[in-house]
Formats: sequence, structure tokens, C-alpha cells
Amino acid sequence: MSIAESSVLAMTVLLGIPVFWFCIQIAAACFFRQQFEKTIEMQFENLPHRITVLVPAHNESANMLPTLRAVLAQASESIHILVVADNCNDDTAEVARQEGVEVIERHNTALRGKGYALDFGIRHLKANPPQVVIVLDADCLPENGVLAKLANRAMSTSRPVQALYLMNNLHSPGLKEKIAEFAWLVKNHVRPKGLHNMGLPCHLTGSGMAFTWEVLQGVSLATGDIVEDMKLGMTLTTQGQAPLFSEDTVVTSAFPNNREGVASQRTRWEHGHLAMMWHEGLPKLLKGLISRDMALVGLSLDLCIPPLALLVTAVLAWELLTGIYALASGNSAAFLISLVYLLAIASSVGLAWLKFGRAVVTGRELLMAPVYVLAKLPVYARFLFRRQAEWVRSKRDNETK
Repeated sequence: MSIAESSVLAMTVLLGIPVFWFCIQIAAACFFRQQFEKTIEMQFENLPHRITVLVPAHNESANMLPTLRAVLAQASESIHILVVADNCNDDTAEVARQEGVEVIERHNTALRGKGYALDFGIRHLKANPPQVVIVLDADCLPENGVLAKLANRAMSTSRPVQALYLMNNLHSPGLKEKIAEFAWLVKNHVRPKGLHNMGLPCHLTGSGMAFTWEVLQGVSLATGDIVEDMKLGMTLTTQGQAPLFSEDTVVTSAFPNNREGVASQRTRWEHGHLAMMWHEGLPKLLKGLISRDMALVGLSLDLCIPPLALLVTAVLAWELLTGIYALASGNSAAFLISLVYLLAIASSVGLAWLKFGRAVVTGRELLMAPVYVLAKLPVYARFLFRRQAEWVRSKRDNETK
């Protein structure tokens, strides 16, 4: 085998690693079963935990009332709500105080980002620490009973617990919006469920996260990273505190409907993920393999799966290149393997749709997914030439500026 043939085959095999880990996760979500240990959880379910729901909020006065009222509806004497009004220039703090919750204000325009707000809140709580801290974004709604369940599971396992965090289209969605919602469903529900069914941890997704106070003492939250939740989950897994996926505790939010908000949100997520693949995914994968830490290996491999649209684009591009190579050299092995990758991704996406996604998008609409893929290509191009490295809040639909 020539050097050229070896190189092409090696690149093809490397591309197959994220492809097949993605497919394995989907299959595990659809066909494996692993139930939460109810016997352990029952030891804690009737205890009066001291719970703080920590709500970081930046200029959220027009959006946070449904969130606060949903939390207050579940609140008891043991549940305390703390809003961190972070670098606000509106009346977020006053709106929260009118609902009867505790508010602290942070002003530091040099250090911007959700991580700094969370750190500010945790340092405030040190004077009288709770047993469990639940982080909830200011535009998220927890379903009834979620807070108590999350606290119970964090206490019973002494691990971080991640609720199922879903985003919905509240307005009349078009094709791209429906497919974006389905992609979110695959990323935040199907794949974490697959990891959980294999006995592996999940990523933290930013809202609906529960931590015991002891777990929080071992990490630094003061960061301006644009995907601080994902980085925190990797750090905790490295320290032996791998996050646990909790499928039956659901928090929801809504996709922005304005073009500027959609673009900002998409860019932050995609650029943050791609940067994390390089800075955290590959080094942590190597560390996990050396230490034989399967939790770290599994989560690192998951982090190394690029966004689905980019994964499909990469496989299609490699299929084209290996097709040209096959015509020039007569060696079609890499081309055929890449074709298998495409069929495997298509089959897995179809399986995820059959099991989880039919209420979100129709089969006919899903066949138009290449339109969604093409729409995201400029986001990936900007990662190469104009990468977003700082946290930027997405514009809300009720904002005029």
C-alpha cells in the first residue's frame, strides 16, 4: 500500500470515529434500557433539603416573570430563590424583588458571562450554604415537581444532575425552525439518553443543573467561556463527579424568533462547541484512555462529535474527495467506506425521528434537511475567519434594540 493510500485510509478511519459514536448513541437510546436507582433515591425523597434555585439574569425583566412564578409554584420552606442581576441596565432586579425573591446585583463590565454571574451567586451563598444548588436560566420553565426530583437525585448520588433541557418553537415555525428543533432534540435528549443507557455521563447543558454544595466547592465557575456549562461538565467528570442525565425532569425554553437572536444564539453554540472539541475533547480523551476512565472517554468522544450539520458536511466533502481519488487511482475503498458513513448517519437520524421526533417535524420535512445544513455553513466559515470567543446575549423577541 502506497503512502497516499495509507493516508487516505487513515483519514477515513478517523472520520468514522465520531460517525459511529453518534450512531451508537442513537441505537442505545432507542434499544437499551437503564432505569434510575429508585431505591437510593427513596432514602432522600422525604427529607427537607435546603435548596437554592440560582437564576443568573442579564437584562431579563421582560422575560423572567414566567420563570420565577413557575419556581415559586414549586417552592416550599426548604426552597430558596436567588436571582443574580448581572450587569443589567434595565429593571431586572426590581422586577425580581417584586416577586418576593432574593436579588443580588453584580456590576463588572470587564468580566462578562454567565460563569461570572454563577460564581458571584455561589460566593454570596457561602455565608449560609444550601445542600443543593439548582441552576435555572431566566427564560426557562421547569415542569411541575422538577426541582424536588433534581435535588433528590443530586443528594442520593452525590453527582451533578442534568435535567432534560428542551427548546421549542412557540411561533409558526418554518422548515429550518422545525429541523433546528429536531436537531436540538437529538443533541439534548436522544444522545444523552443513549449515553445514560450505556452507563455513561452526559454533558451539562446550562439550565436545569443540580449540584450538591460539596460538588460545587471543587470547581471554579468564574469564567467568560461561551459554553461554560460544557466545560464545567468536562471538569467535573475529570474530577470523578460525572454528570447524570435525568430524563423525566424537564425544563423548557423557546428559540428566539427574530433573525438577530437566532444568528447570535447559533453562533455562540456552534463556535463554543468547536473550540471545546480542540481544547477539551481531544486532551481529555487521551487522558481517559491512559487512565482507563470510561466515563471520561465516553464524554470526551461525545464532545468530539461536531454539530450534526457539520458532521454531515464533512462526510459529504470526504465522499466527494475520495470519489475523485478513486477515479484517479482505481482504489475505491475509502469512497465505499465514506458511503457507509453517510448511510449510517441517515439511518440513525431516521431512527431518532421515528422514536422521538415525529411530533416535531414530519418525515417529508426531514427529507429537506440539506437546506438546514446549507444554511449553517456560513456559521462554520466564520469560525475559521471571525470566531466568536466572548459571551454575547441573544436578542429576545420582545426587544426592539
